[in-house]
Amino acid sequence: MSDLVQPKIMSKHNHKKKYQDNFQRLTQKLDRKLYKNKDFVVVSNNCWGAEIYKRLGLAYNTPFVGLFIFAPDYIKLLEQFDSYINCELSFVKESKWSNATILYPIGLLNDIEIHFMHYKDNEEALSKWLRRVNRMKQIIDKDKYFFKICDRDFADSNILKQFHKLPYKNKISFGISDLDYKNHFKIEENEDHKTVPDGIKLYQFSYKYMDVLKWVNSGKVCINIYSKLKCYYKVV
Repeated sequence: MSDLVQPKIMSKHNHKKKYQDNFQRLTQKLDRKLYKNKDFVVVSNNCWGAEIYKRLGLAYNTPFVGLFIFAPDYIKLLEQFDSYINCELSFVKESKWSNATILYPIGLLNDIEIHFMHYKDNEEALSKWLRRVNRMKQIIDKDKYFFKICDRDFADSNILKQFHKLPYKNKISFGISDLDYKNHFKIEENEDHKTVPDGIKLYQFSYKYMDVLKWVNSGKVCINIYSKLKCYYKVV
């Protein structure tokens, strides 16, 4: 590649990045003006939900941040949510779900494993879990809770169906296969045609299928051009 061509390519890339950064700031500022509801709890099986709070610049009203839960445990947790959430959090060194060596903290709520994959040690995981659980408990009305699941970590169609039968008002699911439920979204983006992407990537793709922020602000599941544009330009 000649010395003349390279700077042109770099310049084009820099202009595109600058435009994207500006659009990111603009849409984030607009989102924080449009979506003013701060009184909601997102319960997610992985990091997906935390991204909503980051986008809106809000404190985490949920302990389900920087972690993931294997699907069989997650559905069990949701079936007896108030009971499990009041259990004392302890820690174990090995997981019942994997034979691999795990270096991050593994929490235990009775028999439910919480995989704190983005925490450095048990102390940090426990401190933030307790603080966020207490914040979550200030929001008593379960109609202000928003539950999400996806087809990762041993979540098969039966578990997704169990999820949609739970007695909560606000529920959505994501998977690479169809499911005959109104608020289930079949996602084109996938990992090796086996599951949807990880929580953060899935959050970004979600805007292609639904207006995530409108959902946690109003409970309405819908899609619009603004949401799709944010996904297309990768500014969420």
